Amino acid sequence: MEPLKKLLASLFLFATITVQSQTIFTYGNKPVSKEEFLKAYNKNATETKPDAKAYREYLDLYIRFKLKVQAALDSRLDTLPSQKSELRSFRSQVASAYMNDEESVNKMIDEAIQRSGTEVRLSHIFVQLPMGASEEQVKKAQEKINLAYSRLQKGEDFGKLAAELSEDPSAVNNKGNIGYITVFTLPYDLENLAYSTPLGKFSAPYKSKIGYHIFKKEAERKALGKIRVAQVLLAFPPDVTPAKKQQLAQLADSLYKALQKGADFKQIALQFSNDNISYQNGGELMEFGIGKYEADFENAAFALANDGDISAPFTTSYGYHILKRLQVKTPNPDKNDKANREEMRQLISQNDRMEVAKKNLVKKVFQQTGYKKMPVNEKSLFRITDSVMESKKTPALPDLKSNTVLFSFPGQNIRLQDWINYLEASRAVQQAQGRKPNRELFDLFVETTALEYYRDHLEQYNKEFAYQLKEFREGNLLFEIMQRKIWDRASADTAGLKAYYNSRKNNYWWEASADALIFTASNDSVANALKENLEKDYKNWRQWVDNSNGAILGDSGRFELGQIPVVERTAFSEKLITAPVKNETDNSLTFAYIIKMYNNREPRSFNDARGFVINDYQGYLEEKWIAELKKKYPVKVNEAVLKSLAD
Repeated sequence: MEPLKKLLASLFLFATITVQSQTIFTYGNKPVSKEEFLKAYNKNATETKPDAKAYREYLDLYIRFKLKVQAALDSRLDTLPSQKSELRSFRSQVASAYMNDEESVNKMIDEAIQRSGTEVRLSHIFVQLPMGASEEQVKKAQEKINLAYSRLQKGEDFGKLAAELSEDPSAVNNKGNIGYITVFTLPYDLENLAYSTPLGKFSAPYKSKIGYHIFKKEAERKALGKIRVAQVLLAFPPDVTPAKKQQLAQLADSLYKALQKGADFKQIALQFSNDNISYQNGGELMEFGIGKYEADFENAAFALANDGDISAPFTTSYGYHILKRLQVKTPNPDKNDKANREEMRQLISQNDRMEVAKKNLVKKVFQQTGYKKMPVNEKSLFRITDSVMESKKTPALPDLKSNTVLFSFPGQNIRLQDWINYLEASRAVQQAQGRKPNRELFDLFVETTALEYYRDHLEQYNKEFAYQLKEFREGNLLFEIMQRKIWDRASADTAGLKAYYNSRKNNYWWEASADALIFTASNDSVANALKENLEKDYKNWRQWVDNSNGAILGDSGRFELGQIPVVERTAFSEKLITAPVKNETDNSLTFAYIIKMYNNREPRSFNDARGFVINDYQGYLEEKWIAELKKKYPVKVNEAVLKSLAD
């Protein structure tokens, strides 16, 4: 036993030393880990590789930060209603981003990037299932899709069977050929079916939310990517006649000839296009890929070889089109490209893929949260369910009371009454959409409750979320304590400010300066008119600003010459109107009118120096306060860990 005790003691000591070695500093008895420090450093660091000096400088800043936050906690500022409210609001906003299974999302991002490089041409046999289908309707649909599958297995032609059996209205004419699709074209489950079916083969029957499907993968090709085009659409009116079609064809030809001779595409679209969405924007359409529009439209768009190329007129079911290529974006196959991954993440977040991520999250939630199902008589439970859903009186059952626990999480029991409340709240929706089976409904309740519990305790299960919440909380506390302890105090302490100024007058000087008016005018004509008025009598400047409806901004005061915006080599003199400096962002013009010059260096009065004094006094108060905090919470830096950062 003695050797075992020694071994255990050694392991405990090693573990303790390891933990301690990862503490980069302590203040009082509070440790700060190397991990926390690096996370904060990397968030604020520049792209240059850090060295020992950079780490040391940031460590000093971080120590001060932690001391100030501790002072805020000592003052119980975290209990302020405003602090609690802001933290709750922030938590609510941020938590949603963590309510998915990140592992699943990352796998889907990789999958989407891979699939985006390939387009698949499909044929399709479809048998529809109406919403809330009866058992008889389901049976009938199954028999029909199984018949199609059986005949395919015997070698019958897919297109012939699609025209005969598919309930897609277009199948009669296209024999089930739905053209090329790519990632995000179809619902996720059907996309999976399309990409997993071998080339030249057909899938087994698959049941989706809307019916049964059999896919045949006819072809694969390298993805064309996404394209932006502008269009002129000459739309077919309802019940279009052959004569009207001929008239539109002639107009399309004449417009195309005009475009070939250099006519402006935007003007043609504005004048002639019937696309009510795009015509005012010169015919420009949103970026699209394969599977968005009719195949003839997409083929014509992607057939344009270069940006600026214009297609000959062609028809779709909508009418005659003329397209102009604006831009093509080829698929990016790089799974490590951050921008590429973020774009895919955004698309996935708006896609039914998130349902899969949510289901995977629910599985993990059950494992992580300590979910515990209680033994309950399911027959009795569903008797009560039926009575609530049918708005009948709830039966009194000996084995189920309103406070009977159905399942639980640590610190929270979910009782029968919670289930009844849930049913009553969802009853109207269930009746409108078609009632789910009791088992499915109860499973949904359990999942919803589990996700709510997980969200309410998210910081216990998600380290990144806990860090973000802590970061926000500490940042808010820092602002609150600085406002109270330093900023407000320094501004309000006039006696302290004057005493500070009087003991340091030699720090506050005017360099060469001028009494001046500084203006920003919205354009050249406003600036020129203002200059003419200044030459007559500058003293009315405020009236001109007030009457300009925002076209002129003005300020007056004594400015050091380096503070006055001027072009290079300006020779300052009284009554000078400086050459205007153009602001590239909005083409406004800034210039100054010099009233009086002060060429010599002069001491600043307290009033002239007040802004500088307040800033310096705040620094003085802060250093004094930090010294007090370091006495209260002695700081010890683990030099070995600090040194290891730069090694």
